[in-house]
Amino acid sequence: MTRHILRRGRRAAAIAGAAVVAVSLAACSGGGDGGGDPTADGGDQSLTVLMISSHEGASTWLADEYKKKTGVTINPVIVPYDEIGSKLALDQQSGADTIDVAAPWYVSLGDLASDGAIQDLTDWVADTPDIDTDDFIPSIWEPYSQVDGKTYGLPFDGDTHVLFYNKDLLAENGFDAPPATWDEYLQQAKTITENEKDKGIYGAAIFGQKSPLILGASFANRLAGFGGEFLDADGAPVINSPEAVAAAQSLVDINDYALPTPAETDFGAGNSAWFAGKVAFIENWTDLGVRSQDPESGSEVVDTWGVVTLPVGGDNTKTRASLVAGFSWVIAAHTKKTELAQDFIKWAASSEVNAALLTALPPTGIDPNRKSSLEDATYGEEFPEIQEVNRATLDGALAWPTGKNATEAAQVLTDELAKLLAGDGGTAQEALDRVQATWEELLGS
Repeated sequence: MTRHILRRGRRAAAIAGAAVVAVSLAACSGGGDGGGDPTADGGDQSLTVLMISSHEGASTWLADEYKKKTGVTINPVIVPYDEIGSKLALDQQSGADTIDVAAPWYVSLGDLASDGAIQDLTDWVADTPDIDTDDFIPSIWEPYSQVDGKTYGLPFDGDTHVLFYNKDLLAENGFDAPPATWDEYLQQAKTITENEKDKGIYGAAIFGQKSPLILGASFANRLAGFGGEFLDADGAPVINSPEAVAAAQSLVDINDYALPTPAETDFGAGNSAWFAGKVAFIENWTDLGVRSQDPESGSEVVDTWGVVTLPVGGDNTKTRASLVAGFSWVIAAHTKKTELAQDFIKWAASSEVNAALLTALPPTGIDPNRKSSLEDATYGEEFPEIQEVNRATLDGALAWPTGKNATEAAQVLTDELAKLLAGDGGTAQEALDRVQATWEELLGS
């Protein structure tokens, strides 16, 4: 599976065309600030764009390309992934108003809208057909953009979790295929840890640090696998269902066989162990495969890794994607550059840009947001296994709640899971019963 470095002149031309078309259409149609070409009014031709640390590589690529095509300067502001929502809200509520555009966790859209920190994009999106909302992956479009029937964002980073495995470690320990169920996953991880831990090798890396984007993601992966939901069809919490309890118990069961210490394992620690060949399994975003296959990024697992959809559990036999940490483009409520911001996020959410970011070097950490970019020829040629598992998002996916109080609800769940894993939360049923009671207060019942 050696990576092919392809000529990308045709792709660069397509991206250039997308940027030029975007600016030209803005000149014809006008925008929130009164019409005209947003890059030609002689004013401040720059945007301050708030992004997370994992997207720093993408921010550099976007700034370079947008400057090249439009002359507009993008000034990225990089913050930790768990601070971007509060940073944007504080900036807008305090009157500082330094941010024009941001790419927060999609779960925070409802709270940001309720706080008056982001613009309602409904009319603009409806009046801008070349955004082509039908091309966004359907299971991603709604949670990454909609709150109470209104549009507040455009999907940026698809971010679905899958299961990566080290082929050599599995083979050396007698396994000829990766696990299809969470029970098989536990057994394989247990065997590998018992056989290899004296060499500093473990069956799995478990992201267990107390953050919704970390420990919450590990739980969501299992909730998807066991066929559970966060909310029922009417929007009421069902976080203490039998499927959810089984998912939480599955997370408890793997702890003893995971890279020490799960409660302290964040993305940096888990990924470092994976790239060093020290863990057999890691649940991660599909873009991990791009870096795994890039020796210049420090990977020691080039050509020795594989990837499959998340395992299933209990009575569930259908694999399902887990949208644990996707990110959306939003426009700050008080920016004086609405038209320029619209032009930028339309371009940055386009198929051409997303496809380019999927295979860019250095890796950008971006996953597919559109059906067309998912099926991009370069992506398929360089990373066919990743493309295939990403197709799981086309057939439904588990998404977090996104309405008002959703951010707090995610933290409540994470806090209870952390206590459960530490042995301080009683049983999985008891822990999730407490979450259910709080969620009913926060989200309604």
